[in-house]
Amino acid sequence: MDGIKKDYVFHRDLKKEYPIITHGEGVYLIDENGKKYLDACSGAVAANLGHGISSIGEAMAEQAKKAAFVHTMRFETKALHALAETIGKMAPNHLNKVYFTTGGSEANESALKLARQFHKDAGRPQKHIVIGRWQSYHGNTIGSLSAGGDVKRRHAYTPNLLNYAHVYSPYCHRCPYDRQKDDCLSKQNWTCVTDIERTILELGPENVSVFIAEPIVGSQQGAVPPPPGYFEKVRELCDRYEIVLIIDEVMTGFGRTGTNFATEQIGIEPDIITFGKGVSAGYAPLAGMIVHERLIDGLIQNSDGKFIHGYTYSGHPVAVAAGLAALDVYKRDRVLENVKEQSSYLFDRLLELKQKHTCISDVRGRGLLIGMELIKDCERDLLFNPSEKAAETLNSIAMELGAVFYPGTGSIDGTNGEHLIISPPLNVMKKEIDEIVRILDESLSIFEGQLRKDEAYEIAK
Repeated sequence: MDGIKKDYVFHRDLKKEYPIITHGEGVYLIDENGKKYLDACSGAVAANLGHGISSIGEAMAEQAKKAAFVHTMRFETKALHALAETIGKMAPNHLNKVYFTTGGSEANESALKLARQFHKDAGRPQKHIVIGRWQSYHGNTIGSLSAGGDVKRRHAYTPNLLNYAHVYSPYCHRCPYDRQKDDCLSKQNWTCVTDIERTILELGPENVSVFIAEPIVGSQQGAVPPPPGYFEKVRELCDRYEIVLIIDEVMTGFGRTGTNFATEQIGIEPDIITFGKGVSAGYAPLAGMIVHERLIDGLIQNSDGKFIHGYTYSGHPVAVAAGLAALDVYKRDRVLENVKEQSSYLFDRLLELKQKHTCISDVRGRGLLIGMELIKDCERDLLFNPSEKAAETLNSIAMELGAVFYPGTGSIDGTNGEHLIISPPLNVMKKEIDEIVRILDESLSIFEGQLRKDEAYEIAK
């Protein structure tokens, strides 16, 4: 038991001490000692409106006083209908039925099961295989983990995972297929697309149920957008081989990338959009999926209108009240406009840091979902050894200085590659961005100083 804290919490890391947060104010979190942390990652890219918005808490309390729980097999609430309508109107034209869950993992699990039932009941019972992408993340339930490509999370549970297929996510900065972006664009012949079709044909199109992808790869690659035209080609393949296309917008939805959904920017209409995080701005566990009318028609025609699936807390009244109140704040405070304005400013400031610091290899992203690749030395293109935990170390330095970011590893091949995500609340202001950049700048200077000392020590040995 040495090194384990003597309390009753099963901590994410049982050997780590965590600050105790007592409250939040705007983009800041405050711990029990009064220390302020600028939340430069919106928690896990979830607290999209920051902290301490009383109107959301009051809406939750009001709903709890009226009806804190109803089971959606028997009853529904006005809040459920109001939130579903609001989300449905934000989504692409033909996606207009909303199914609620409590988290993104459940949302993606639900989408995978819906696709399977849709095919089976339509007379395509062999369609069951899911194709996901390496260096993607879709959740931690067995189905969603099987579909995802987070190597580190998958390894411990390999015997339990489903036999799903994977292709590489496009990552033009370090193409896994050793292609050059200009060559791909000029020839309109991308290996990251042809590999999907090759995989479909090898598995047999009659066996493939789903292709699932994030529109911008989030936590596992660090905010990597697709090359232009990529998803149009993916949509064509899915149509050709009768494959349900699921776009996972758990991280990117509700204004994070500068539009209601990132799907608007990739120019396609998916069959299912999954969402979470930003829908309630982190005030309550809430997520779900928005489903295309052709799948709904299939359920009505072939499944007696029933989806063989459900959760106890699906459409929880207090959670949907939080979502409805959060979306009111998005609209009231013109959050989308702010994202567009602050995004270009934050990008410019981060590009300034890239010119200054030799460990920043790339700055990329959309809206206020921005990532930077970290390497030991840009001139030599020298990567960190995974054992050095570079991104985590940099974030620890930043936390000491009063800001928290979202570090990640394995962005290149699941093992190698370090990145940091900068994703402040969507109502962040310029003065707060300046503070984010100032702390990050100072953290990088300290971090690089430690690297130079370590390198000098190795040479001296």
